Amino acid sequence: PRRRRRAVAATCAPARTMAIIRTESLSFPFSTDSPFLFGVHHDDLYPKGNDKMGPDASLRGHSIGADFGNPSGWSMYHGEAGVPGFPQHPHRGFETVTVTVRGFIDHVDSLGAAGRFGDGDVQWMTAGSGISHAEMFPCLSKTEKNQLELFQIWLNLPKRSKMVAPYFKMLWGEEIPSIEDKGTTVKLIAGAAPGFATALPPPPNSYANDPASQLLILTIKLEPGASYTVAAASGGGSDVHRNLYLYTGGACEIDGRSFAQKARVKVHASKDVKIVARDKIGVLVLQGRDLNEPCVQHGPFVGCTSSDIRQAFSDYQRTGFGGWPWPAVGVVHKRNEPRFALYPDGQKETRPRRAT
Repeated sequence: PRRRRRAVAATCAPARTMAIIRTESLSFPFSTDSPFLFGVHHDDLYPKGNDKMGPDASLRGHSIGADFGNPSGWSMYHGEAGVPGFPQHPHRGFETVTVTVRGFIDHVDSLGAAGRFGDGDVQWMTAGSGISHAEMFPCLSKTEKNQLELFQIWLNLPKRSKMVAPYFKMLWGEEIPSIEDKGTTVKLIAGAAPGFATALPPPPNSYANDPASQLLILTIKLEPGASYTVAAASGGGSDVHRNLYLYTGGACEIDGRSFAQKARVKVHASKDVKIVARDKIGVLVLQGRDLNEPCVQHGPFVGCTSSDIRQAFSDYQRTGFGGWPWPAVGVVHKRNEPRFALYPDGQKETRPRRAT
């Protein structure tokens, strides 16, 4: 007799297209794609402060000017007068976005602007044709340790904007759009994302102001068991780069792939990317459309040609990018100063210090 064939039900569900393009261990500084030039995460647990607002501890083993990643758990960097930080130095041709998490930074610049910011504030500075500034890290507390955690991000400017007037702006932390729900804290520093109010405006000549830039900067913190999905970018093509920086380490899943160490995860901007935390984690998201222009960088100067760099050195030596209207190269404000921003036109904004 003829054997009966068993009917087999076929499943034809389409395979999910993975969002991850590649992964790598997280470097210091971060590896980035255009339009970003540089990214770094600083997390220093400074000792109690002394009378000069420097660390009340020996500086033996801290090589000023080259003190990065010190095994003591805190670095002096280029320090000045015993205070950690980065005294007077120039920039041209790009923007700096300094995103604070905790602790404080004292700023002064060649425009005559000044400020103290921290605990979630963001300072956005368009260097443009040239600016000189100082970023010092005062140890304000004399009774307990002083933690400073921040990201500094360098965002390139398109050729048409390389020589715009420099501009300094403060984005106060309590005004930055955020989502806080069930162990998830996400802050929208720049760009647009579902569920958020409009991001605070960047400086007027920023590349972030170009709707075609697809620029997005997010900070994400997740408690164990929490999750967040970075939504696909509308209009995101192959020239829109999106990188997720797992800067804390800790067990998590990104687009279904397991991670346990600090990592850079490059993903397709045109796809949703779900992050699920197994441990407490932090992720920085940088996204933007490639400028697709020549880029030549030498230290703090960025141009499109080698000639641009030579001109930057010449201009800085000749003009100092506006001189230096301050009594020291590493200015630290008074210990009891609140958060504030003093703009070149004399306008001053103040905010109380807050714990985040």
